[in-house]
Amino acid sequence: MRWCGSGSVWRAGALLALLLPLWELGCWGLISASGASGTQNQAQHTAGGPWELLRRHKRSWVWNQFFVLEEYTGEEPLYVGKLHSDVDKGDGKVKYVLSGEGSTSIFTIDENTGDIHATKRLDREEQAYYTLQAQAVDRLTNIPVEPRSEFVVKVQDINDNEPKFLDGPYMAGVPEMSALGTTVVQVAATDADDPTYGNSARVVYSIISGQPYFSVDPKTGVVRTALPNMDREVKDQYILVIQAKDMVGQMGGLSGTTSVTVTLTDVNDNPPRFSRKNYQYMVLESLPVASVVARVKALDNDIGPNAEMEYRIMEDGPGVFNITTDEDTQEGVIILQKPLDFETKNSFNLRIEATNRNIDPAFVHLGSFSDTTTVKVTVEDVNEPPVFFTQLSKMVVSEDARVGISIGRVSAHDPESSNSAIRYSIDRNTDLERFFNVDALSGVISTAKPLDREVNSVHNLTILAMESHDPTQVGKGFAVITVLDINDNPPVFAIEYETLLCENAAPGQVIQTISAVDKDEPPSGHRFYFALPPSVAGNSNFTLRDNKDNTASIVTKRGGFRRREQVLYRLPVLIVDSGSPALSSTNTLSVSVCDCDSDGVAQSCGAVAYTLPAGLSTGALVAILGCIITLLGKNNRDVNYWRQASQNSLSFIFSKMCLISIAKENTFCNE
Repeated sequence: MRWCGSGSVWRAGALLALLLPLWELGCWGLISASGASGTQNQAQHTAGGPWELLRRHKRSWVWNQFFVLEEYTGEEPLYVGKLHSDVDKGDGKVKYVLSGEGSTSIFTIDENTGDIHATKRLDREEQAYYTLQAQAVDRLTNIPVEPRSEFVVKVQDINDNEPKFLDGPYMAGVPEMSALGTTVVQVAATDADDPTYGNSARVVYSIISGQPYFSVDPKTGVVRTALPNMDREVKDQYILVIQAKDMVGQMGGLSGTTSVTVTLTDVNDNPPRFSRKNYQYMVLESLPVASVVARVKALDNDIGPNAEMEYRIMEDGPGVFNITTDEDTQEGVIILQKPLDFETKNSFNLRIEATNRNIDPAFVHLGSFSDTTTVKVTVEDVNEPPVFFTQLSKMVVSEDARVGISIGRVSAHDPESSNSAIRYSIDRNTDLERFFNVDALSGVISTAKPLDREVNSVHNLTILAMESHDPTQVGKGFAVITVLDINDNPPVFAIEYETLLCENAAPGQVIQTISAVDKDEPPSGHRFYFALPPSVAGNSNFTLRDNKDNTASIVTKRGGFRRREQVLYRLPVLIVDSGSPALSSTNTLSVSVCDCDSDGVAQSCGAVAYTLPAGLSTGALVAILGCIITLLGKNNRDVNYWRQASQNSLSFIFSKMCLISIAKENTFCNE
């Protein structure tokens, strides 16, 4: 089978020159053994059907591609090539069949002649080639007369796509003052045409707008500076137009453009400069410490970190004034550090230096990156209130000091040249109970009422000093009066103790440990002494042991305590402090007798239950008591006697009717 290609007159000369070596075969394509005897590297194929019984055909691959120019705009289908089988004798028995990519939608074959046509315009950028299969079959039986053969229709490129900058437009930056040829950015254009065929996709770059400041490499698209030392402070942004043209830039090539916005970034190439060499400011001598006195600013044409400043006071101001940098405005803020006094010094000449915080060594050769100016601060006089020689006076007084005793003195003066007389008073908001007085002329502070350290140990007074000639001028001083302690409070129990004593307690057993507290505060700390008063020191029940650590232990002297005999003991305890003179107090410790378990845990305390005699009911007891009351009433009509008898009888009844278990057991309470 032979494949013959198209010889259309509109094809380019280059394509014809490419195909001329094949023209001697009379066709393009695959030639069978009968049409190309002697061809080497033959491939043997076997075809099925009755034709194979007659003879076997040997074919050799010589050409298996057709070329079709893209974007064909003719009205007639485009001739691609011709399929012919040596078996075809022209008698109409052979039919040609085409299959594969686009075999029905794009490519058609004349089943009689084997002519192949393209029915649609092809675009190489959409699909560059099509793989098809051709076969010759018996028209009647559809049995192949030769094996199926595969070939490729390649779409030949034409220059129908302009270069495009897929990443454009571009934004780039380059430091100002850069050297000639500094790389800025690289642009890249792509061309959808075939890069392997001709020059349709070979792009060169050129700069349309942006000269003489920048240039572009025609092959690589690298944009570079074309002038040295471009100054951002003169112009900080440039907009370039870069062109990419295919066909190696030759006439007739297609082109595309993009923009490149180049921003010159700042470097520290400008020193700070004060706009004036002298500044003058006036402040009141009453200006509070930490107040802002003035603001100065050195100008810098740079921006960002390159314009950041550091300020310092070089002369006449350190100690009284300080200067800091306002990070938002880069101003130098002069702040008052100490109070001003017109009478002492009424003007200051501050020499201020401003220096760039971030100096670039590459530009030090341009000169100093600092500047100085003078700030004159004039202090204005104001009528000031009196000033205390000692702003805070500390005094002490004993809490037993008698009323009217002097405990200290405050003193103030008029700072003005008039030196007005001063009158003193106490701000009563700081002495609501009027414990103290101050002499209006001398400033002597004395007691006005008895003091009690345990109520208030420290008094903080505000002393007012007023000018005699101008009562609106009032100064304030402070006096801290500490009240010294004396031993005027006896020691007492630290807490209210509840002491429980088991009936089975053994002799010598500690039943309670006690301690004491004292409102006084002796300098060396408390020391308490414990003992039993002489009236009970010889009792047979308890004794006291002083532990000599401000505690004492209560110890049993015997065993066999019984609630039936006594449920509560009251033990007086004498406590003495170590003051001078020593003070003492007697405190009573209550000890309750309890029924305890084997572990010594109290189960029940207080009154003990007892059982009524057998056969004597509660009702009988009440009746007997009623009779007694009646008899007593008949024998004595005295009202007071009757009241006393009634109370005694009722008390007896209620004390005997306290049910502590089940009523039928006849068990009642006994004191």
